[in-house]
Amino acid sequence: MAVPKRRVSHARSHKRKSQYLGELTTSGATTCSHCGETVRQYCVCPACGYYRGRKVLDVKEAKAAEE
Repeated sequence: MAVPKRRVSHARSHKRKSQYLGELTTSGATTCSHCGETVRQYCVCPACGYYRGRKVLDVKEAKAAEE
């Protein structure tokens, strides 16, 4: 069985991990296709109530119900 002869330094391991760790950190935000607001991915737009091009939520009624 193959065994490393020497310990891998922190710099060497961090250089190796930096190649794929940069791809994993994404913002998770996108723009709404209807109004252009910045929204979280896979969520209804709180400004206009659209999700994937369809009206899902009536925003004016939701705001009136909260008050």
